[in-house]
Amino acid sequence: MTAIRSLCVFCGSSFGDSDIYRKAADDLGRMIAERGLDLVYGGGHVGLMGIVADSALSAGGTVTGIIPAHLRRAEVEHQGLTRLIEVDTMFARKAEMIRLADAFVSLPGGIGTIDEAIEVLTLRQLGQHDKPSVLVDLDGYWRGFADLLDHVIDRHFARSSIRDFYKVVPDVPGVFAALDL
Repeated sequence: MTAIRSLCVFCGSSFGDSDIYRKAADDLGRMIAERGLDLVYGGGHVGLMGIVADSALSAGGTVTGIIPAHLRRAEVEHQGLTRLIEVDTMFARKAEMIRLADAFVSLPGGIGTIDEAIEVLTLRQLGQHDKPSVLVDLDGYWRGFADLLDHVIDRHFARSSIRDFYKVVPDVPGVFAALDL
């Protein structure tokens, strides 16, 4: 594993049903910038994604967004980023985020966020990268996901070693402790 210089944050394009998600997104963006790390994310100005980016930028951080053309045309792109990369598809977006990041952090989010978290774990299992992944289990958000992975292991559809590919932490400070940052 290489030194961590950039964190990719996967999170919702909505705010969710609790202010704890907004606060965590704000704290995460700020703490990424304060540690001199670059933020890589989906390029939107909406929901938790927008909060993470705005917070990192406000704290003087470098923020790279990767956005598919169809979302850019829908005007959900963040206009104030350090760098915005347009790609053709959601698949290309994930590939570019994975390529640019040294580690991954998943805050709460919807189906897209879950897809991104699964993609990172799948590629790690296949030996396509060795980058760490952290799930921020705010108010038990990722508990069901972790239980599902345990079920997959229990049913012998995956080795127990997949548990080494991710860490579950209860809050944003736990992210940096889990990554030794």
